[in-house]
Amino acid sequence: MQTHFTLAQLADPDLAESEKILRTCVHCGFCNATCPTYALLGDELDGPRGRIYLIKDMIEGGKDASPVLVRHVDRCLSCLSCLTTCPSGVDYMHLVDNARARIEETYRRPFADRALRATLAFVLPRPGLARIALAAAALAKPLALLLPRGRIAAMLKLARAPAPPSVMDRPRIFPAVGKQRKRVALLTGCVQQALAPQINESTIRLLTRLGCEVVVAKGAGCCGSLVHHLGRAAEAKEAARRNVAAWTAAIEGGGLDAVIANASGCGTMLKDYGHVLRGDPLWAAKAAKIAVLAKDVSEVVGELGVEGSSALAGIKVAYHSACSLQHGQKIHDLPRRLLTAAGFAVVDPPDGHLCCGSAGTYNVLQPAIAESLRERKLAAIARVNPDIIAAGNIGCIAQLAGGRSPVVHTVELLDWASGGPRPVALEGRLAGTAG
Repeated sequence: MQTHFTLAQLADPDLAESEKILRTCVHCGFCNATCPTYALLGDELDGPRGRIYLIKDMIEGGKDASPVLVRHVDRCLSCLSCLTTCPSGVDYMHLVDNARARIEETYRRPFADRALRATLAFVLPRPGLARIALAAAALAKPLALLLPRGRIAAMLKLARAPAPPSVMDRPRIFPAVGKQRKRVALLTGCVQQALAPQINESTIRLLTRLGCEVVVAKGAGCCGSLVHHLGRAAEAKEAARRNVAAWTAAIEGGGLDAVIANASGCGTMLKDYGHVLRGDPLWAAKAAKIAVLAKDVSEVVGELGVEGSSALAGIKVAYHSACSLQHGQKIHDLPRRLLTAAGFAVVDPPDGHLCCGSAGTYNVLQPAIAESLRERKLAAIARVNPDIIAAGNIGCIAQLAGGRSPVVHTVELLDWASGGPRPVALEGRLAGTAG
């Protein structure tokens, strides 16, 4: 794509990066073929190519964000399927990140939109507040049927009573069982602590059983991806600096072989910390080191190996490959292989490259599109008739809950197969299985 940025514009690192990305695009449109919103809406501006044109017009022309650009960029899931599809290697992820930051700087949204986004950005990264908000929303959930379709009704529909806090989410060190093979830090996350603390519990049990000393570092918190995708760049950088400081202290206190995320959206963010803080002279090198250490939990379990149970051989598991895992981190087959090694019968639903519609806060901010994508995904999964749906991201798990099959995290099944408890979501189901 030909560009016409001035030298003054290119002195801005974000604009220079965006210009370089734009020049990579050759207008081929292959990205539209796998874009969930283009497939659903059929609008060129709701595909990556159309959004790229809108973004180019804004930043090259030095313009404020327009209502048209905001509408179509807001509809982008950041599922990153276009990254997998693009033959030219267009770095759409960072281009749309830069566009969202510019929208936040130059566009004044309606008051209700600003208020909702500010509330999500303040509440969700804080597990205590998230737990209170979930409890209140769960109490009000019956009202969802009385409200017109929209964001409030969508939030209430998604709501569920929060789980009690887990002592395993508190800062401490969990020793390896038997000989220590690795020392790792675990990102315990934010909303996940309130929605499904059993995921961290399963992760710690599994990793310690496989010979890992697991560090839950003091000071580590939300990865920053939630505010990052809302265009709140300063808040995202502050979250990154806080986590980098916590894990750097852990490195200095005994070394780390990996920094593990068990929510793939968080893992994608951690692996991008070097880029997020690239312009910060105090933090860039430390952030780059953490980004290199960042791994999805499946990567570490894959290195260590997992034993299976023949008692689980008859259980059919549909593996839902979260977008942030398969497109963001390029991890596609490994979780399937681990589940198969653990003894499960793994099946692949059709259209596995398409997003389920969760995408962080997307299912709240774009409820109609998110619901359509959810129904499409559940219908595809139903075609393989699984006993269980497994996924590696809390957002996907929450989005797909309530369908025909229970939804659990992949690590919960691996923990169960290697001696841990039956996942909470499977209580009263799968009669005759072990555990």
